[in-house]
Amino acid sequence: RRPHYPDHTMSDAPRYRFAPSPTGFFHVGGARTALYNWALALRTGGTFVLRIEDTDAERNRPEWTEGIIEALAWIGIHRDDPHFEGPYFQSEYAAQHVEAAQRLVDRGFAYYCDMTADEIDARNKADGTQGYQGWSRDRGLGPGPGRALRFKVPAGTTTVRDRVRGDVEFDNSLIEDFVLLRGNGSPMFLLANVVDDISMGITHVLRAEEHLPNTPKQQMMWEALGHEPPVWAHLPLLVNDQRKKISKRRDKVALEQYRAEGYLPEAMVNYLMTLGWAPHGEEIQPWSQMEADFRLEDVNHSPAFFDLKKLAAFNGEYIRAMSPHQFLEACRPWLLAESAPYPVDRFDEHTFLAMAPVIQPRCSTLADAPGLVDFLFLPDPVLD
Repeated sequence: RRPHYPDHTMSDAPRYRFAPSPTGFFHVGGARTALYNWALALRTGGTFVLRIEDTDAERNRPEWTEGIIEALAWIGIHRDDPHFEGPYFQSEYAAQHVEAAQRLVDRGFAYYCDMTADEIDARNKADGTQGYQGWSRDRGLGPGPGRALRFKVPAGTTTVRDRVRGDVEFDNSLIEDFVLLRGNGSPMFLLANVVDDISMGITHVLRAEEHLPNTPKQQMMWEALGHEPPVWAHLPLLVNDQRKKISKRRDKVALEQYRAEGYLPEAMVNYLMTLGWAPHGEEIQPWSQMEADFRLEDVNHSPAFFDLKKLAAFNGEYIRAMSPHQFLEACRPWLLAESAPYPVDRFDEHTFLAMAPVIQPRCSTLADAPGLVDFLFLPDPVLD
């Protein structure tokens, strides 16, 4: 881990970032975002920066950080690649976040407020208003225990120029003076995110559409800190067959689960790239071709259907394209697993290789293979 941000002032190459939180399994939506960033970094000769946003200490676990790194490697994003930088850990840069907040105070873009949530609610009831109405803007308060630091949202509008969605205009009157530092002095996520991106020299921010409402606030901070905002690109939502945003509560979204079920990384990568972007020509394409063709301007802003049947079809195509020996090696963890439907000591590679051309067209996943050859290795097979 690094005590300071690296110096990127000498580089003109694009810098893309992927900034997940280590709070659970690796979401397929995050994998799609990472792949889009990776494709652009490789094609433009830029850098893919991995930043672990680990400031939520209660929800973070070290094994989930390792899970992110392993999941990225599984889909071809390797930390030893010269285009890869990181991981950085956001929690290590809290001092820089606070320093940036002080610069905003010094420049007149932020002020302290000692009003509690209950006091704000009472004020709203009395005034017939909602949200925070900037009541402490002109009170001239300094820092102190329990005093939050708020950003002074300017009048007018903020236009976010988005490479996927076009120009998106926000009415600043609908954005309350948001908190930069909590009453205990700790930085809020929005502030930390902006300071990290500025300090790490990030030029392009590709992320999920759900972050779009926060973007005008972040753009205000970029400008208040004296920097040109990055290229914004908010990627389309992934939805299920009910056209609802896919959720870990009701949908299969963990990349690790697909890996465990026998999906090939090449098939997963190919399928994820098509969720919001249409490859030139056939949908089944090698990574090298997708990397060469991918452009932000070609990404569709409409929700993308995460179709499990189509993913299985992609996987089947990649399985059928394997040589028998490649198929054997890919299937080996399942063929020799304790859960195999036959005694593993009876498994014979030569027999399996002879049957591979017959088995491959029947497999949607690698995990299907043991059930298709069990009769070959059972002491007393039951044939229908």
